[in-house]
Amino acid sequence: MSDKIPTVEEQDGSGEVRYRMLYESDDKVYIRHIRGVFTRIRKYTGLPLLIGFFFLPWLNIDGRQAVLFDLPARKFHIFWTSFGPQDGFLLAWLLIIAAFALFAVTTWLGRVWCGFTCPQTVWTMMFIWAERICEGDRNKRMKLDAAPWSLEKLLRKGGTHAIWIFISLATALAFVGYFYGIRDLVLDLAHIRAHPQGVFWVAFFAFATYFNAGFMREQVCKYMCPYARFQSVMYDKDTLAVHYDARRGETRGPRKKGIDYRAEGMGDCIDCYWCVQVCPVDIDIRDGLQSECINCGLCVDACNSVMDKMEYPRGLIRFTSEDELETGKTNYLRPRLFGYAFVLAAMIALFAQQVVTRSPIEAEVLRDRGARLFHESRGDIQNVYRVKINNMDQAPHEFSIRIEGEAGYDYSVRMPREIYLEAGEIYGVPIRVSVPKEQLEATKHDIHIVVQAVDKPELMDRHQTVFIGPEQ
Repeated sequence: MSDKIPTVEEQDGSGEVRYRMLYESDDKVYIRHIRGVFTRIRKYTGLPLLIGFFFLPWLNIDGRQAVLFDLPARKFHIFWTSFGPQDGFLLAWLLIIAAFALFAVTTWLGRVWCGFTCPQTVWTMMFIWAERICEGDRNKRMKLDAAPWSLEKLLRKGGTHAIWIFISLATALAFVGYFYGIRDLVLDLAHIRAHPQGVFWVAFFAFATYFNAGFMREQVCKYMCPYARFQSVMYDKDTLAVHYDARRGETRGPRKKGIDYRAEGMGDCIDCYWCVQVCPVDIDIRDGLQSECINCGLCVDACNSVMDKMEYPRGLIRFTSEDELETGKTNYLRPRLFGYAFVLAAMIALFAQQVVTRSPIEAEVLRDRGARLFHESRGDIQNVYRVKINNMDQAPHEFSIRIEGEAGYDYSVRMPREIYLEAGEIYGVPIRVSVPKEQLEATKHDIHIVVQAVDKPELMDRHQTVFIGPEQ
């Protein structure tokens, strides 16, 4: 073994020490097509996500794209709500919730996100489907790759790559459409007038999809994805993951149907290698739990189909825990999982409350820097403020400004003009707040400047500030 290649020592299920390269340029993985419970589940989880991803940009609400991340305008439009830079804390909050959700799900079900909903897995499965449609199942693809080039091979390979390119372009257009505007993007590309940046990003994401899902595949999961490296700290002995029941399966070996293999000291595993042939990351689950395993369940479906043919009980490979394999029981009610679930539920509830109660009107009040602390005019004490109003609603509104403060004070507000803001518009207006001098009983007191939509009084924002008068 070359000293230039980094290796690591590890133990297999029998305790034997073996050496393994930290990076291996594996041969192409040919995945056998299999049917089963987890294959159907993947359809039910993947198809809604794909339909949503590709068709959501085409949905319009109130004359605009339903989901549009308008970076130049610094606006994120999500259905009936628009978010601006001032809502950045909500994005940070959402990312923290996603992280806790990942921790909770991983503690409970292992790396199930990778196996069923990760984009790398979903798109790789689509590309493998295209290969199977054009080139046939595993054995036919292997023979086709080994055969010399011919017209049939050229047509089959060409058909595969044509579907890959179509999927890649559709993916890139949909993704960039969330930022560019899908209708504008398609029309601009069709008329060769798209912005160079838009063209660049479409080409970039099309190539990235084509390369990752077509060629990198399991290499991304094995060597590029950081999740595979830190998932082990979230696992415990009760985490449900794909396991091989070595007590039942060993000793392995081929056999014929109807023979009493147990009398010969053999287990249920017939060493058919179907579990390896269906694995998208090219590992042998019988070697024990491995960081590369994405919990896709394909090996479970493959093994169960073989067990059915041999008339053996299912479950030689199954979703279970280490504790269940050792003791026959899995502890579902454990503090760690409850802790993650409680924190996640609390954060989701608080986040939902913030979004639901969030006002689409925001006012910011600053004392005018060029003004003195106060003015005295005709027996009134005046303070000058600058009010910046942000209309984050989807409709234009006319706004009024009023003052709420100490009881018994007669507040009056002077503004240079009526305030009318279009949807998404931000406007700053100076105002003068006056109080009769004889009413003031203190040098300073708190007031609230209230900004309210005239046509929709429920849209309002209150900002606390200080009114300053002369020394008493």
